[in-house]
Amino acid sequence: MNSVLPISEPQPAECVSVLLLWVEGSVKAGFPSPAQDFDCRPVDLANVLIRHPQATFMVRASGVSMLGAGINNGDILLVDRAISPEHGQIVCAIVDNYFTVKYLHRKHGKLRLVAADPTIPDIIPKESQTVEVWGVVTASITRHLKL
Repeated sequence: MNSVLPISEPQPAECVSVLLLWVEGSVKAGFPSPAQDFDCRPVDLANVLIRHPQATFMVRASGVSMLGAGINNGDILLVDRAISPEHGQIVCAIVDNYFTVKYLHRKHGKLRLVAADPTIPDIIPKESQTVEVWGVVTASITRHLKL
């Protein structure tokens, strides 16, 4: 399974101000200190995640081929079309009118789309195929609590 999605009309992410409280410092994965004080300041989530608002889109990941890259089935991906895609980046591409998310590999002028799961075959475009690297994935949002 190459985890491709039918193309719909994507729309730019609407940059609405979302102020969240940022806790200074880091969150320990080990034993927490009960005496630790926290400084909080408001942070606009859109400013943290989106560099080019008019060129940033949201898509939902479908499938498990990119689990090794930290992209889970159902994650929301932020895709920035203003960033020039480079070798090794995670990209959203259109292959024969279907979206897919993969690592971009370029070698000797040849393009290859590679899943994080090594059991999934690479997508190596044939001459008859239409392939467009649509944008660079800049972030993925995983929901840990089902609402």
